[in-house]
Amino acid sequence: MTKIRIYSTASCPYCHALMDWLDGQNIKYEEIDAENMEDIDIVPLTVIGNTKITGFDHPAIIEDRKSGSAGMP
Repeated sequence: MTKIRIYSTASCPYCHALMDWLDGQNIKYEEIDAENMEDIDIVPLTVIGNTKITGFDHPAIIEDRKSGSAGMP
């Protein structure tokens, strides 16, 4: 199963909304604090395998899961 990583900051309301949505969908993820990461300029950033999704784009996450590219049921 491919790991989902969420790059977020404490002050980002969209980050928290995304993680709340993932929790509600029972989708497991790893939260990574991007506060001091110079190479992360947009949060939330969701990384699923080789796929990067910026912002709170739950339709893209659903589509990625349906396509099976994330290796998830």
